[in-house]
Amino acid sequence: MFAAHLPPMHGERRDGEIHVGGDARQRFHDSRGYGRPLQGNEIALAPVEAAHLLFRGDLDAVDGDGFREFVERGGDGFAARFFVYADLRDRGFYLSPAALDWDVVPDTGDRTDFVVYERGTGPRDGDVAHEIRVVGERTPVAVDSLGESVLAVVDEESEITYLDSDSVTPDGDTDYEPDAALTGVLLDDRVMVWNPPEALYESGFYGQPLSGRSTEHDALHLSLVEAAYLAARGTLTLENDEDADGSVAVEEGSADAGVNAVVSRGRAVEGDRFDRRLRAYRALRDAGTVPKTGFKFGADFRVYQTVDSVENLGHSTWLVRALQRDHAFEPRDLALDVRLAHGVRKTMVFAREDHERDTTDWVAVTRLTP
Repeated sequence: MFAAHLPPMHGERRDGEIHVGGDARQRFHDSRGYGRPLQGNEIALAPVEAAHLLFRGDLDAVDGDGFREFVERGGDGFAARFFVYADLRDRGFYLSPAALDWDVVPDTGDRTDFVVYERGTGPRDGDVAHEIRVVGERTPVAVDSLGESVLAVVDEESEITYLDSDSVTPDGDTDYEPDAALTGVLLDDRVMVWNPPEALYESGFYGQPLSGRSTEHDALHLSLVEAAYLAARGTLTLENDEDADGSVAVEEGSADAGVNAVVSRGRAVEGDRFDRRLRAYRALRDAGTVPKTGFKFGADFRVYQTVDSVENLGHSTWLVRALQRDHAFEPRDLALDVRLAHGVRKTMVFAREDHERDTTDWVAVTRLTP
């Protein structure tokens, strides 16, 4: 027996869509989730859907254009969207372009390019697995936009990296409060506490002991954010409560000279970054987690959800970078942060800070394999 030869399928451009007649509804929409139904058996396709059908040979031409001519007319960003669409189709997903006002597509806002349905479902089922936003590797990504959709980053060789993001909340159960007043000395970009209570480090994981085989001194050096946090809680006072030039900068909401001296020194060595780090540090500590420097990982902090004792210390679970709310990433930098965190078995979390409102929220970004 000979296979039935399917009649040629041609499309026409109409108001930004591609209209296809014949048995297009049964062949493309009902069986494979392309486009939206029109009258009779006619359907309307989004340009990227038409390009995919041209690429597969299921559609012969659009206004006489084959696949090559059609793609060349696609305009800015069309090639990247096509690569992502084709990749997700190859992975077995049905998906719909989100930019068109189609009744069959859920409303997803203006930062989504595709709605991807759960495997085995399509537009008529409405079971959404992912909302996808397509960007090129040189397209800035606002930190404020993370959490709204999956980023599909298309690099210059047309490889695709999928990055998922979700809002998270710091939550830990480390329960430690220093039970003795501490006195410290401001030295360069740290504070030295002489003869500290053992629990300050062993139970609270504050600072780093001054150690060495021949040392005869009992001391703990605190980072500036640790010192500012403890000073603001009334636990730590400084013997030298003025900054190096004799001035004391005033932190909003605080009249404590020790706090002001530490904050002033922090701003002198880090600028605005110190305020962002301090705000994030305070929120993490207040939530019961323990933040420590993330320098070795290129982050502001590594975060332990629970610390019972340093002797029995578990692994940190988050890497945190504190960023202004209006920060924009280069996609390669975002991908680097996420890959590095994944490589050391941690989750990359960004603290998004609004200085004017004194608020911080948190978004975790991870690699996704659809």
